[in-house]
Amino acid sequence: MGKIVTMGEIMLRLSTPGNERFIQATEFDINYGGGEANVAVSLVNYGHEAEFVTAVPDNPIGACAIAALRKYGVETKHIAKTGDRLGIYYLETGASMRASNVVYDRANSSIATATADKFDFDAIFEGADWFHFTGITPAVSDIAAEVTEAACKAAKAKGVTVSCDLNFRKKLWSSEKAQKVMTNLMQYVDVCIGNEEDAEKVLGFKPGNTDVTSGELEMDGYKDIFNQMCDKFNFKYVISSLRESFSASHNGWSACIMDGATRDFYRSNRFDIMPIVDRVGGGDSFAGGLICGLMDGKSKEDALNFAVAASALKHTIPGDFNLVTRAEVENCDGSGRVQR
Repeated sequence: MGKIVTMGEIMLRLSTPGNERFIQATEFDINYGGGEANVAVSLVNYGHEAEFVTAVPDNPIGACAIAALRKYGVETKHIAKTGDRLGIYYLETGASMRASNVVYDRANSSIATATADKFDFDAIFEGADWFHFTGITPAVSDIAAEVTEAACKAAKAKGVTVSCDLNFRKKLWSSEKAQKVMTNLMQYVDVCIGNEEDAEKVLGFKPGNTDVTSGELEMDGYKDIFNQMCDKFNFKYVISSLRESFSASHNGWSACIMDGATRDFYRSNRFDIMPIVDRVGGGDSFAGGLICGLMDGKSKEDALNFAVAASALKHTIPGDFNLVTRAEVENCDGSGRVQR
């Protein structure tokens, strides 16, 4: 087992009960979560040592966010207590043809205003094997983008493997700003995760003659994008989840991976997920499963199938965190049969 460091923003999540619309709700369900925090929780559940780095306000709400991580065994000793507020996001869960909706309230949050001198990256990466971040964190603010680059530099200086989930969020920044910031950060990245929209919006890569956004998945389009990405950034691996959205309640779910050295390409097993309980955090659970598989020394094929099974299970669990064990992932065959 290894040590993985993740860094980003943990937020207070306020979601409408069941499938209620915001205008109907008279109360909210409370959870805590965020891209990189979700990955850390997954990795601890699989037996790895994981630390989450962020900034939270020095008040009871910040303490609750930290407690939510500690509950599952995530290391939090390098979380900075600074700034005035914890970011919030509101979630309205969709159903059938009605999509889910997220409203952010995270401007000037603690992580958005925390400068690099709030973090002792030399100590944070001591003994670490892997560092993971997403494109959400540098999108939060220019300061957060600077802190992300400082973390990447420190990780590479210690020989730590770096992964990034591109995660384009149009409600946080434009494609033009994303490409400017993220293209620079890719020089530090060994393992890149991102779907076709992320590849285009964040890094500017488009498939050749294949339309990967049509109703059906065309693997030649992904191979084309992956080859372009490996040529430019020399990634060790490029990975994409493959979501077939039949409705907000019904998705097909699989993934593909390319080895940057050999250019071998592989598509995973596929799950048919219906009904979806909560798809928020699905991509993070995929990243957590992938990192686990690669850290375990699995082949790229086995690591990818582990990640897909883990994230398929996440779609059945309310909240941001993927609360499944390694054994549950390894035994997941899609049948949903009672375990006796």
